[in-house]
Amino acid sequence: MKRTVALSMVLLLAAGGCSGNSHTDISTTPAPSSTQVPTAGPHVTPAAKSSLLPGMPPPLSPTDVWAADRPGMLAAAVRRFPERVYVPNSGSNTVTEIDPRTYKVIRRFRTGREPQHVVPSWDLKTLWVNNDLGNSLTPINPLTGLPGKPVAVHDPYNLYFTPDGKHAVVMASNDKQLVFRDPHTMAVQKAVPVPCAGVNHADFTADGTSFLVSCEFSADLLVVDTAAEKVTQVVHLPMRRRMGMPMPQDVKLSPNGRFYYVADMVSNGIWVLNARPPVAIKAFIPTGKGAHGLYVTRNSRYLIITNRGEGSISLLDFRTRKVVRKIKITGGGSPDMGGLSPDGLVFWVSGRYNSVVYAIRLSDGKLLAKIPVGKGPHGLAVYPQPGRYSLGHTGVFR
Repeated sequence: MKRTVALSMVLLLAAGGCSGNSHTDISTTPAPSSTQVPTAGPHVTPAAKSSLLPGMPPPLSPTDVWAADRPGMLAAAVRRFPERVYVPNSGSNTVTEIDPRTYKVIRRFRTGREPQHVVPSWDLKTLWVNNDLGNSLTPINPLTGLPGKPVAVHDPYNLYFTPDGKHAVVMASNDKQLVFRDPHTMAVQKAVPVPCAGVNHADFTADGTSFLVSCEFSADLLVVDTAAEKVTQVVHLPMRRRMGMPMPQDVKLSPNGRFYYVADMVSNGIWVLNARPPVAIKAFIPTGKGAHGLYVTRNSRYLIITNRGEGSISLLDFRTRKVVRKIKITGGGSPDMGGLSPDGLVFWVSGRYNSVVYAIRLSDGKLLAKIPVGKGPHGLAVYPQPGRYSLGHTGVFR
């Protein structure tokens, strides 16, 4: 790692309204206890050690599931890896690698058909390219940036890992299955049929005992028992007035572990649900047209929402559940999936329908770079990032 950002780095910026030129505090200082704001719910201990999924690393903080994601908190396994942005181009069947310091493309290589996401492994040592229609995973060595021999995996639209590191979970969207696999060899352990269409994104409870899966083509959310490897509940999202059928996308757990946030591309916002089963809908928050990807800032204060249909990014305050800023991408665009720089100051996101990647400074919304890549860039991974282990997707670290 050639750049290190001190934990004491703080941007003293005034929180503003919803204009692209306002400033938002994205410092490394953690958010104060949300007991000050009743609408967000009190911080509670999300998981006593005795209630954790067996084998799961205990949370660093009883009040913040994202406490391991602060700047500078790089695991020993990743400290030698150079900083790179790995972009899967679904329409070009390639991966583009970008040096985030220079904004230059340093490598392109071919993959299987329709790569969807670049996913860090649970042990942080490998990046997996999900070649959905190519029915394979291409491993990348993060030390060299070079691809290895593809592994045969059927219908790998997306990929997650259980918090204990014992299983990979393939979101087999076309097959209508959750497929539990060996996290290293990818050998099938158990295939679980799902009662919905289009399984795609997920996140786990603070104790790791269950996870929530979104089904984009049937407006459903699935609650899955991690240890039992079975669906225990189906939550159907209601149609909002004058909207079409909901299309749930990314899923993210709140810092206090009490709520799930689910992006909905058709309803143009995010659903809030309680995280502990039985899961139930609590609220809906409009954020922008085509709400798609969800990311937690490094101080656990804000949720970043990409609004793909209107070329904007919203920042939602976890304490108030209000959108405090909206960043309009200069020149418009189609922000899809991305990730934060290790220091948390720059948000990298793919322009799905513009064949570019955007680098956006969160403090003031400035577009730092618009980098041409292949066709249909999708689930890019910024790597390495802080965190002890990966839950998958484009980089969900705890």
